[in-house]
Amino acid sequence: MKLPVVAIVGRPNVGKSTLFNRICGKHKALVGNEPGMTRDRNVEVAEWAGRSFELIDTGGMDPGDTALIPRHIFNQAKTAIQLAASVLFVVDCRSGITALDLELAKLLIQSSKPLFLVVNKFDSPKLWNDVQEFHELGINEVFPISAEHGLNIGDLLDAVVRTFPHQAGESPAAAREIKVAIVGKPNVGKSTLLNKVVGEERSIVSPVPGTTRDVVDSLVVRNGRVYRLLDTAGIRKKAQTALMAEKLSVLMARRSLERCDVALVMIDATQQASSLDATIAGYAHEAGAAVILVVNKWDKISKDSYTMKSYEEQVRNKIRYLDYAPLIFVSAETGQRLPKLFSLIETVAQVRRMRVGTGELNAFLQKAALNKASIPANKQVKVHYMTQVGTAPPVFALFTNKQSKIHFSLERYLINQIRDRFGFVGTPIIIKQKVERKTG
Repeated sequence: MKLPVVAIVGRPNVGKSTLFNRICGKHKALVGNEPGMTRDRNVEVAEWAGRSFELIDTGGMDPGDTALIPRHIFNQAKTAIQLAASVLFVVDCRSGITALDLELAKLLIQSSKPLFLVVNKFDSPKLWNDVQEFHELGINEVFPISAEHGLNIGDLLDAVVRTFPHQAGESPAAAREIKVAIVGKPNVGKSTLLNKVVGEERSIVSPVPGTTRDVVDSLVVRNGRVYRLLDTAGIRKKAQTALMAEKLSVLMARRSLERCDVALVMIDATQQASSLDATIAGYAHEAGAAVILVVNKWDKISKDSYTMKSYEEQVRNKIRYLDYAPLIFVSAETGQRLPKLFSLIETVAQVRRMRVGTGELNAFLQKAALNKASIPANKQVKVHYMTQVGTAPPVFALFTNKQSKIHFSLERYLINQIRDRFGFVGTPIIIKQKVERKTG
């Protein structure tokens, strides 16, 4: 089921990305005082009053600037308006109406889309008279807000969702969207994998492309489940990222890992796993994503009965700290094992959000034989009990008798035991130590 699209537009530096982050409840869009921080469309699924919708943040629009980057920004914003069911036109309460505001208002009114004039930076009731000036733009729906402080955002969203088409209920799939980042070196087949999935399914909810340096979001439905596939630019060695665009590619790829549920770390089967592959896998691990190692181009390899085992051993030796990540051999070009890949994605995404009850955890802890961990005598700490305090990734609080940090061998042993006992495949596990306070 296609979700309604809401586009945020306006001239540079009026607070569009701050509003985007506020509505989404996360810091996805870059925000700064310098104009032009956003160049391409950011997209995220948001929810208000039980209605889900796609929210698109755009760069600052300036129709009169014909330079390459401003023209690209303007075209991206126009595309967002064409996709949109409703448009939020953001202006700056403190600066008043500008010539560019007037020009953009005319353009947006001509689009005939449901239009909301969002007068941002309304941080004080003393600015009320300044808000009235904006009625001159000829837009009926005017909402003074503060994106930074959250003032009047609810009133704005109440009005926006009323413009959405009536429907019996939200798509169950929309509520269960799985974000999947596809990362790897250049030319390992990331885009080929994305295109193969999109081309086979023909059930794309809404593809939202960026430029070659940015992450490309595509919503795909497969077996009733919505997947947001984030195709990223290839990550190169630091010495090879001299150009600013390439540095931004790495930044955007790492940011995609921070917002994904599952990271597909793609490795080229025609080459040996390299230190750069290990570095990229490390980015995924540090971001707390569930990880699947995807060895691509397996159809290009001459094989015997030992080829697969031998290659997996080489990958595991190179990326030792990801021993918890499942590994799969695929061909993005032919589609080999892609159904199995999606089954793995489903499994690790579900496990990443799994929660274990405190009683069950402490019953496990009593049987965990912590004395089997190799710990120097002067580093030993008594563990009293444990509870899970977070998911995605799973986080466990370990209550001990003293502040001394638990020995790394005990932490590693505990993580391995938790993973084996409760089936936390594919996801990093975080242990946070706390000191049990004595009472009485």
